[in-house]
Amino acid sequence: MAKGNKTKVITGTNTRLSYFNGWEPISINGSPEKYSVSVLVPKTDTETINAINSAVDAAIEEGIAKFGGKKPNKAAIKLPLRDGDVERQEDDAYKGHYFVNANSIIAPEIVDKAVKPILDHSEVYSGCYARVSLNFFAFNSNNSKGVACWLGNLQKIKDGEPLSARTNAAEDFTILEEEDFLS
Repeated sequence: MAKGNKTKVITGTNTRLSYFNGWEPISINGSPEKYSVSVLVPKTDTETINAINSAVDAAIEEGIAKFGGKKPNKAAIKLPLRDGDVERQEDDAYKGHYFVNANSIIAPEIVDKAVKPILDHSEVYSGCYARVSLNFFAFNSNNSKGVACWLGNLQKIKDGEPLSARTNAAEDFTILEEEDFLS
């Protein structure tokens, strides 16, 4: 948990990025454009999981006014920490993980292990490992109540297997000799 802010969490170093849109904001289903990422937290990372749960509890306490002045039963509201084994059974990357979807209208700062800005967009992608700053807050809008998560900043820790069905050109093609395409 971040010092002084009970709703802020800095994830551990084994957190993985999925559906990473940290370089350019995107619109999902016609919503306003936002920067976003699905943060995969291994179920073995109890320190990060406990910090997220504590931050969610703090967000509920701070947002009691949004819940009509009463602390809601957690089972009755939407919560940001979700179980990948239950909700994303078809996606191997989510197995053995909890996940949090975070977004922001403000671009995150993206830095390396030495906290120097990363400028090459190919360096940070879905599948790499990063520490992520997350800030949890209560919401009550359009008959939906719960706790959501703002995306803060990202610190790339190490490369990982890209989480994409996209292949590279060397996997798709073979070398053609000149006579192969002149005939």
